Amino acid sequence: MKIILKQEVQNLGQKDDVIVVRDGYANNFLIPRGLATVATESAIKSLNENKKQQAHKEERFRNEALELAEKIKNKEYKIGAKTSATGKIFGSVNSIQLAEALTKKGFEIDRKQIVINEDHIKEVGTYKAIVKLYKDIKAEFEFEVFSE
Repeated sequence: MKIILKQEVQNLGQKDDVIVVRDGYANNFLIPRGLATVATESAIKSLNENKKQQAHKEERFRNEALELAEKIKNKEYKIGAKTSATGKIFGSVNSIQLAEALTKKGFEIDRKQIVINEDHIKEVGTYKAIVKLYKDIKAEFEFEVFSE
């Protein structure tokens, strides 16, 4: 029987794959549990149309992420921190402060998308961080930590 998977099934396939399985497996396991539907002509046409629309949306999101990555890379970011006389920071700089610095420059980035290359930033200086914008699109930028 030819079926369309509604979600990923281990050792069988990914979502929206059209595959052939035995009738009993489809009728007794996959279809009743909502993991698959029967692959009729209309269902396959609908699936192809949805894939086209999804590809178009993905291309648009990808282009927006690339533009945003270029804008993020070209700006300077400064983060103020309270420090001792030797330049050691009380506490450390984290992704929340970086997200706030990005917001001040006009980029709405969630702190969970930011990865700091250093484990803990505890001194004044220049550091690098990465923003994960879309599946495989990342923007690396430098930021400066200065004493307030």
